[in-house]
Amino acid sequence: MSDVIDVPSTAAPRPEAPRTPARTPDREPGCGRSGRWRRGRLAAAGAVVVALLMVGHAAVPNVFGNPGSLLETFLPWLGLGVLFCAALAALRRSASAGVAVLLAAGVWCASFGGALLDKRAPGGGDLTVVSQNVGAENPDPAGTARVLAASGAGLLALEELSPATTPAYERALGGAYPHHAAIGTVGLWSAYPLREIEALPIMPWTRALRVVADTPKGPVAVYVAHLASVRVHPTAGFTTFHRNEAAGKLAEIVRAEALPRVILAGDFNGTVEDRALRPVTEGFRSAQAEAGDGFGFSWPAAFPVARIDHVLVRGGTPVAAWTLPRTGSDHLPVAASLRW
Repeated sequence: MSDVIDVPSTAAPRPEAPRTPARTPDREPGCGRSGRWRRGRLAAAGAVVVALLMVGHAAVPNVFGNPGSLLETFLPWLGLGVLFCAALAALRRSASAGVAVLLAAGVWCASFGGALLDKRAPGGGDLTVVSQNVGAENPDPAGTARVLAASGAGLLALEELSPATTPAYERALGGAYPHHAAIGTVGLWSAYPLREIEALPIMPWTRALRVVADTPKGPVAVYVAHLASVRVHPTAGFTTFHRNEAAGKLAEIVRAEALPRVILAGDFNGTVEDRALRPVTEGFRSAQAEAGDGFGFSWPAAFPVARIDHVLVRGGTPVAAWTLPRTGSDHLPVAASLRW
């Protein structure tokens, strides 16, 4: 039997394949610090656009369709755009979008945060004014009159009266408001004597009047106006020509007012932020802007999204502003307490 000799192999050992190091979470695409800043660009861009619209809304031109006025009518609602971008930023876990959202949120708070505060001054005013577009199709004018009278206001400015509803308001308000003037579709009911009643020719039909009210603090020129309606149409955009034309005529009349104390109340079919209404609002103090609690949206009554009903004052100081409970109209009544 032959011996078996174990001869060591002289072959070179086979080299091991180099191991690929495991990719760490920080090195995975989109998961590291740099990835958190790179992703979410759409949300970041959206937040920046919203912030720019809030800051530079006056630069949006009123060209075809009046996009500038439309934007300014619903300007506070840009906050919804901030919330939407915040949700996208959280979903994408994007640092850049988060910073942009914080910037937009800061702009919104700086622009509209003050409106959420209660700015009512302590103590009462000398005169309370209520204004409402009571609605020509209001099914319950007597009930609306009761809500308005319950406010205890010294002056009630009513817009969109009709031949069918005006007698109902005269009957319902006659006891508490022995003095009134109703011309066309507007009227003023007063606890104080009225004089110098005149219709104002701002439109082809009468939707504005001027009255002098002899209040305990002295005479006050009271203007009640219902500016022309606006429309939003897919092809025409935000149509405001007739409203703007009426506002310009009203502005000329009010500027010529000789009395130092003036109240301008009514349905303007636009907000005080709308640049197209600046001729008529210039020189007046908005009761809601200066002394309101919240935004004071007045239309539509079922879910108010805009403040298009106003009480403005010149020669006096607003001390409180609020909205009254819903009536049979599609507008909420707005109230203001003024001090002379």
